[in-house]
Amino acid sequence: MRANDIALLILRLTAAIVLWPHGAQKALGLFGGPGIAGTVAGLSGHFGLPVVLVYLVIAIEFLGPIALVLGVLTRLAALGIAIDMAAAAFLVHLPNGFFMNFTGTQKGEGIEYFIYAVGIALALVIAGSGRIAVLPKT
Repeated sequence: MRANDIALLILRLTAAIVLWPHGAQKALGLFGGPGIAGTVAGLSGHFGLPVVLVYLVIAIEFLGPIALVLGVLTRLAALGIAIDMAAAAFLVHLPNGFFMNFTGTQKGEGIEYFIYAVGIALALVIAGSGRIAVLPKT
């Protein structure tokens, strides 16, 4: 086991731990989320996304982190996450500026979280899962 493999595991777990609760909100209604029906209604109604795209977002945010934890289809899961997070940043959060809304004085959250998420995901797209995985990169 090399340091790179440990670093990739840390990146995979970090992305999964942060993103999975958002997916669980959308897919299962956990953590105060709307569940599938509410997510489909909200994203297709409020943002005008095609329903099939909303289901893809739910799958990426719920199943993608599970794939990252296992190190299965890491590059594909990470690519989906990178696209999903970049789209959320530009379509929803960019008008709110750069910073997160820690003070509660902004209209909503800025894009700084999404920069981290996209950066981690792109690193995983490039490097893959590493050797600490169900399907290790050799």
